[in-house]
Amino acid sequence: MLSLRRSRLPHWALRHYSANVASSTNTNHAISVKQQLYTTDPVTPGSIFFLPHGTRIMNKLIQFMKHQQMRYGFEEVITPLIYKNQLWETSGHWDNYRDDMFKVTGNVVHEHEDPQLHEYGLKPMNCPGHCVIFSKFERSYNELPIRLSDFSSLHRNEASGALSGLTRVRRFHQDDGHIFCEFDQVEDEISNTVNLILESYKVFGIPSDEIKFTLSTRPEDKYIGEISTWEKAEEKLSNVLTNTGNSWTINPGDGAFYGPKIDVQLTDAFGKAHQVGTIQLDFQLPARFDLKYIDKHGSRENHPIMIHRAVFGSLERFFAILLDHYQGKWPFWLNPRQAVIIPVNDSHKSVAQDIKKQISGDIVSKTNIAPMTGHNFFVDIDGRSETVGIRIKDAIQKGYSYIIMVGDKDIENGTIACRTLASRKVENMTPQALLERFIRHEKHYE
Repeated sequence: MLSLRRSRLPHWALRHYSANVASSTNTNHAISVKQQLYTTDPVTPGSIFFLPHGTRIMNKLIQFMKHQQMRYGFEEVITPLIYKNQLWETSGHWDNYRDDMFKVTGNVVHEHEDPQLHEYGLKPMNCPGHCVIFSKFERSYNELPIRLSDFSSLHRNEASGALSGLTRVRRFHQDDGHIFCEFDQVEDEISNTVNLILESYKVFGIPSDEIKFTLSTRPEDKYIGEISTWEKAEEKLSNVLTNTGNSWTINPGDGAFYGPKIDVQLTDAFGKAHQVGTIQLDFQLPARFDLKYIDKHGSRENHPIMIHRAVFGSLERFFAILLDHYQGKWPFWLNPRQAVIIPVNDSHKSVAQDIKKQISGDIVSKTNIAPMTGHNFFVDIDGRSETVGIRIKDAIQKGYSYIIMVGDKDIENGTIACRTLASRKVENMTPQALLERFIRHEKHYE
């Protein structure tokens, strides 16, 4: 049972709160089973099988973040999943993070290969790989800041007892990003990242005053670098947080081993706090990889500052928070089931197919090769022999945003009868008018 009183939940969670939220039968797993979003299996503990409809949501979240971060100058890269141990030794992860990593070795050590050099680590994070990319070219101060983003999967060897649904997994995806910049660019870059977080969360109905920011400072034992450098970095982060006007707290000793960080937390509909986004300032990794750039005076002995950032953090965890938040009643733009067409009887099925093509967007409706850009809406047809009432009830349970009925009168008038998930009111309109509404919903993230 839910231990927190209803009044203590954040407003964005309260908006979708109902008695069902407190019920153990309405967890995000139960919603996923009902809507067929994801599943798991003992053959791969802590890893998620996203089913077609869950994959639609994940792809929308990734597409959303790609569009938002482009406005801030990020360029996407794709990096390897495994690296030789030398990389992790250089980065410091082998000494400070080894217990949380997966070790990978080949079944065969080929002739003339040193077995000690044949050990690999499955990446738990992207920062060392992005350092490798930075190191491959001569860099100038004119190029900075360089902003790289990466959505590839990550693996962390979480204890089996700590694994929990979507929120604590071993394989996950992160909207990972790293900024290489000069010292005098740090505050602007961190401030821009905070703005990106606030703007993005607002789309999901999360107001800024219900986002918890925490500054995590230098660990007592496991850290690299000079204390004076840590203090300078912590001051930069605290200045940005103060300037946002949002309240924030300090979590002493909980920083990453390479630098202090800003952690972002959200509270789900059950009153449980989850870490989502993060901003980490790093003076250490560029020095360990001996990353250099040419400054305006021509000196080649300058290490860039590195900023680690994620907005959603673990996409799987953010997915779980949204499941609790929306309780399966997804906004149209994010819904994996945006519309269903219900033909009244078999004689209306061919017309239902034509209407589906008209309202699915130009990617689906094209008779030749689909365009690279365009709209694609998820429209199904329920042509089962069940009564219209039963099919409407089923569509409501599955969470379709729009339920469309097609009968003799609709065909005669060239219109369709549709209702939304939130309302019983039936509207009559042309398929083109409904398509325009879909486009408007998508454009405004409704």
